[in-house]
Amino acid sequence: FHSGEREEKCIIEDVPSDTLVFGNYKVQRWDMHTRDFLESAPGLGMFVTVTTPNADVLLSKLYGPHGTFSFTSEISGEHVICLQSNSTRFVALAGSKLRIHLDIRVGEHFLDESAVQAKDKVDEVNLRLEHLIEQIHHVSKEQNYEREREEKFRRTSEETNSNILWWAIVQTLILISIGIWQMKSLRDFFISKKLV
Repeated sequence: FHSGEREEKCIIEDVPSDTLVFGNYKVQRWDMHTRDFLESAPGLGMFVTVTTPNADVLLSKLYGPHGTFSFTSEISGEHVICLQSNSTRFVALAGSKLRIHLDIRVGEHFLDESAVQAKDKVDEVNLRLEHLIEQIHHVSKEQNYEREREEKFRRTSEETNSNILWWAIVQTLILISIGIWQMKSLRDFFISKKLV
């Protein structure tokens, strides 16, 4: 995505509790002379801030023009990941555009391929098996989190439906009582005017 030099951009990531999140990014600065983005932006860094659903700051750190950050979620919900350059230019002069390449991976533990190749076949199978078990645990946590969200949504829907039903009953009773009152008032009016 593109961003201004001092502009803060945020991404919302829905993460289950106790889940590892990795983020890789690379920043490129617009060059006026070549009319293209430079391959790297030397001297430019990024402030990375991660906020939990409770608005607690989980991570706040300055990185270089490219880097990797990671955090483990404490609670489930929408975590806000914000990136902002550390440019020291004044806001009026900081008109340069930035291109930010961002890759976020939720719940993945990466295998070190060089370590796998250095081991013998039994160790390689063992390592891959452990990786698969970690992935199974992650999928299980994701499913439990989605199940909790669905149950919460279902409870909210049932409460709303119940409230609508009671509101309809109350409206009907009010309309019936107003109709009866109007009929009685009209009958009393006709009797008092001796029209009936």
